[in-house]
Amino acid sequence: MKEITYEQVVETVSELCMSANYYLGEDVIQSLKEGIAKEKSETGVKVLEQLVENAAIASANQVPMCQDTGVAVVFLEVGQEVHITGGDLYQAVNEGVAKGYVEGYLRKSMVNDPLIRKNTNDNTPAVIHTKIVPGDNLTITVAPKGGGSENMSAIKMLPPSAGRQGVIDFVLETVKNAGPNPCPPIVVGVGIGGNFEKAALLAKEALLRPVGSVNPNEELAELEKELLESINKLGIGPQGFGGVVTALDVHVNTFPCHIASLPVAVNINCHAARHKTKTI
Repeated sequence: MKEITYEQVVETVSELCMSANYYLGEDVIQSLKEGIAKEKSETGVKVLEQLVENAAIASANQVPMCQDTGVAVVFLEVGQEVHITGGDLYQAVNEGVAKGYVEGYLRKSMVNDPLIRKNTNDNTPAVIHTKIVPGDNLTITVAPKGGGSENMSAIKMLPPSAGRQGVIDFVLETVKNAGPNPCPPIVVGVGIGGNFEKAALLAKEALLRPVGSVNPNEELAELEKELLESINKLGIGPQGFGGVVTALDVHVNTFPCHIASLPVAVNINCHAARHKTKTI
């Protein structure tokens, strides 16, 4: 059995919190650059150019690419042969988040209670999702999620009769209603199936896929293509100023569901589509 110490988890999470906020993924940067060539709006082109420049400044100076450094969403893949020594795994994750956000000068956005709303001052607690997987590694992904894009996300329990077109209509309705609020160009994660909470998690996990990647399922790849084209015909454009680059990509995850249900969730990510991963 492989042993991983509490301190290793703390340091890894801390490092990932900072790097995710400082360094935009090359997949997103490349997609923004491609968007400059596609965009027909002069204002939209300028916005995209500024976003690319902003990412370069953030990386060069190790400062956040966006002032909203988000909820610390942490995905853990825990190998069955892993033993965490020296303390509780979730406590280590939260200590790592606190360390990363305080030492990295990242904005602290978490409040201790949704109604009392007193800031916790270290961006804890993290929202943690855990999977037990084969092997003796611990893989940690930190995906800071800003409030503006998360607020525009939605879920709906469709009847099975709504079918494929019902899913498309709901995704387009959600993006249209969001308008400029999630800071487009956006990445759209769609979760179809499971149940109420599973669909939402599927949509959030879909945002971890590299921008520009092709779904290995041919039917879902075709659905993603159709959704992306339809979203970019809405005319919202970069930062809502109008144009043809409203979304950089659409990623769809599915899961089996009940015969009476067709759950659909849409999780929207802003242009700062941040996530970093490390395996211990």
